[in-house]
Amino acid sequence: MDSAIAVRDLHVSYFGNEVVRDVSFDVELGSMVGIIGPNGAGKSTLIKALLDLIPRDKGNVRIFGKETNEFRKKIAYVPQRSMIDWTFPITVMDTVLIGTYPSVGLFKFPKKKEKAWALECLRKVGLEDFRDRQIGELSGGQQQRVFLARALAQKPELLLLDEPFVGIDVASEDTIIRILKELQFQDKTIVVVHHDLSKAYAYFDQLLLMNKELIKFGTVDEVLNREVMSRAYSYQLPFLEKTEVLA
Repeated sequence: MDSAIAVRDLHVSYFGNEVVRDVSFDVELGSMVGIIGPNGAGKSTLIKALLDLIPRDKGNVRIFGKETNEFRKKIAYVPQRSMIDWTFPITVMDTVLIGTYPSVGLFKFPKKKEKAWALECLRKVGLEDFRDRQIGELSGGQQQRVFLARALAQKPELLLLDEPFVGIDVASEDTIIRILKELQFQDKTIVVVHHDLSKAYAYFDQLLLMNKELIKFGTVDEVLNREVMSRAYSYQLPFLEKTEVLA
């Protein structure tokens, strides 16, 4: 099967400290993959390295067989909410319209067609009535849905989401995962940095477990077992005794 993402021998460091070490994997076209691991494992760094948002010390990344920059218009990225300035004076509608910029072209502005599409994307996430609100006025779940709408407006083939379910309400999480599943059904490829292992079976086809280096990449069953998970953590996992997720 074709690879949507192919990573070989990836190394990334911050100020001389290696955060991602010797990571190689392939993500199949049309799959939904969860990236899991302890805090400081390099999960967000991995996503940013795939996007060329931070420099790589070493390694090769191919997106649908091309360099990241060659396919960037079809890659949508939803960052962690903590990385966004929610005081910035921009409306919900204008936020979503940003997703249309790659198709509009350099130094051009969205026109009627793009505005109609942006509104349709807001409808998909249930927030068309909030289009004139300042983005900071929304709840955490609503803000996350707006950024998903922005990603949808880009009409991507690949979506990368960094902790999209942190600090949001159940209804927003249900809306987001429903839309992601619909996109997967359309053969879009989705990679999510995730923390709630109890949802892993329901959400993902495969899991990538890392702690600076790749511990295991495989089906949810292959990754969520005590022997594999213990290799990613230097302490007893609290959820091992509190959930039946792990075999």
